[in-house]
Amino acid sequence: MARILSIDYGQKRTGLAVTDPLQMIAGGLAVVETKLLEAYLSNYLQQEQVETIVVGYPRQTNGEDSENMKRITPFVNRLRKLYPDKAVELYDERFTSVLAHRTMLDAGIGKKARQNKGLVDQISATIILQDYLESRRIQNNL
Repeated sequence: MARILSIDYGQKRTGLAVTDPLQMIAGGLAVVETKLLEAYLSNYLQQEQVETIVVGYPRQTNGEDSENMKRITPFVNRLRKLYPDKAVELYDERFTSVLAHRTMLDAGIGKKARQNKGLVDQISATIILQDYLESRRIQNNL
């Protein structure tokens, strides 16, 4: 099986997470400056088998698109054009930053490390991917 890659797209930085080849477990991959993201993905996708790219879909609590969606839509369209052999899906990312901070607290990560926004982005990408995997498991069991 091929991996699933998750992207928590940000204006300055982007968090990435990836599954193991069996698509069982999500783990943090990297934090990349957004301006370097497409080059990073090109290199990564040449080295690893990835079948699906999941991009965090930023919504407000009322369900409307957030401000960042105006940057994500063109990015997703470019991904679909550059990698037509890969599924590119949007997945709701509401509350992932809050969950990432809570995860860091629960893990006993120190205050200075919790202020590392890149770490928050990478954990957020991991949460998006783990939620995506869980939703697929639920859908497949119905």
